[in-house]
Amino acid sequence: MIVASKTVRIGTVQMSCTSNKEDNLQKAIKGIREAAAKGAQIVCLQELFTSLYFCDVEDYENFKLAESIPGASTEILSNVAKELGVVIIASLFEKRAQGVYHNTTAVLDADGAYLGKYRKMHIPDDPAYYAW
Repeated sequence: MIVASKTVRIGTVQMSCTSNKEDNLQKAIKGIREAAAKGAQIVCLQELFTSLYFCDVEDYENFKLAESIPGASTEILSNVAKELGVVIIASLFEKRAQGVYHNTTAVLDADGAYLGKYRKMHIPDDPAYYAW
């Protein structure tokens, strides 16, 4: 008889980012490995982890950071998820079509399968948000 555990261990990766997308991705993978080594079954990455956080400014240069989902980053993370046997929840900047962009979270299963995505509907924009 197989007894399923009622406990699910969740790990989070919170890290400083730079303008170098590849460095940020590798830093996130290192964090995923550390969380998995500590027993995490689901690893959540911080919002838009492949770049400096840019949602608080309007700069059209940031649209160059967008990628397809699924795409290159999800493929790399799918391989890591499969290797480590963990679910990865990854927030990425998605280019759905020309002129259509989303702050999107991709979910990658422990076997490496891409399960789907959630597109954030709005960016906080009220006076209290900028008070920090």
